[in-house]
Amino acid sequence: MKLDLNLLKKVFPYSFGIKDTTSLIIGLVLHVVVGAVIGLVLGLIGTIVGFVPVLNVLVGIVLWIVGSVVELYLIISLVLMLLDYFKVIK
Repeated sequence: MKLDLNLLKKVFPYSFGIKDTTSLIIGLVLHVVVGAVIGLVLGLIGTIVGFVPVLNVLVGIVLWIVGSVVELYLIISLVLMLLDYFKVIK
């Protein structure tokens, strides 16, 4: 199965078009900040809902899944950004 580059550009739009080092650094910092903020928000939601006995397990599982998907998206986006910057993919 061949991976279409146009599909990657639609799913990860901010990973492509890095022209210079400054935009690469800004993109890297932005990804780290977004990941940290989303992690803090998910942790805050988990803490607030953790006091309810039945909901804490269900919400914990949902928050774990959402956090894992967001982290995976950010990691793939960072890798694509670096590959695009070093002209490995065009």
